[in-house]
Amino acid sequence: MTAQALTARSIELPPARGIVADALANLLRNRSAVVGLFILGFLFAVAVLAPVIAPFDPVDSLIRVGGKPYTAPCIHVLGCAASQPEHIAGLDQNARDEISRVIFGARISLFIGFTTVGFAIVLGVIFGAVAGYSGGWADNGIMRVMDVLLAFPSLLLAIAIVTLLGPGLNNALIAIGVTQIPIYARVVRSSVISVKELDFVTAERALGASPLRILSRRVLPNSLTPLIVQGTLGIATAVLDAAALSFIGLGAQPPAAEWGRMIGDAKDQIFTAPWLIFFPGVALSLTVLGFNLLGDGLRDALDPRLNR
Repeated sequence: MTAQALTARSIELPPARGIVADALANLLRNRSAVVGLFILGFLFAVAVLAPVIAPFDPVDSLIRVGGKPYTAPCIHVLGCAASQPEHIAGLDQNARDEISRVIFGARISLFIGFTTVGFAIVLGVIFGAVAGYSGGWADNGIMRVMDVLLAFPSLLLAIAIVTLLGPGLNNALIAIGVTQIPIYARVVRSSVISVKELDFVTAERALGASPLRILSRRVLPNSLTPLIVQGTLGIATAVLDAAALSFIGLGAQPPAAEWGRMIGDAKDQIFTAPWLIFFPGVALSLTVLGFNLLGDGLRDALDPRLNR
């Protein structure tokens, strides 16, 4: 073999993969993230197909067709008499089919999670980017306001905001979104401060690009990795906070099929009708678990030290 062939062979390198491909490969190697993806995929499928797979209307009382409040679960294949109507999760205090309400509750919980986090991310990115890139008095003013908001426990602050605005799901979404804005603002500010000192940003500035162009085209796109992770974890927090507000009557109002509200309405029947708490409680726990597992997996997958 000639020296030229040896040299050519020695410099052959495996084809480089893109950043997205590397992150996806790392994500799929993480067992916890795969479990989280499976749980969330199932949850999304249930939410999308809710009108198809739910056996009854979630707000329709079955008293008119002989249903009785607090009817225990009845599953024919598990030995329930065929003469009795089948209700997989029983009936609630208003004789509504519990499993239908749990299924439709997936839609409300996903809507809550993505709406509140989206609202918080948009405002958090604006405040954090302006504070981190501008510095000086703008940075001090914005971040001191964020610090004041962070000084209060998020759930107590959300309760105070909803109390001022009035009970209701929309007001609860606003309250939860406001409490999460400082989290994303701090994450973005930290990333922007790090990225704006890098060489490619300095070169762009030397070429005469405007601060707005540098911030929107160079700094922010390279500052979003921690925001993606925090946003995924934040959805789980938003779903829990919304359930807590609904539990105490400040969030979703009857007859909405919201898991926290369902648990709150049945809390006095925990020993006489435990299925009314068990099924929405399991659904809520699985949702939070799925987003937490996915968030942890994304944190590892997007770590550049693992992309090798």
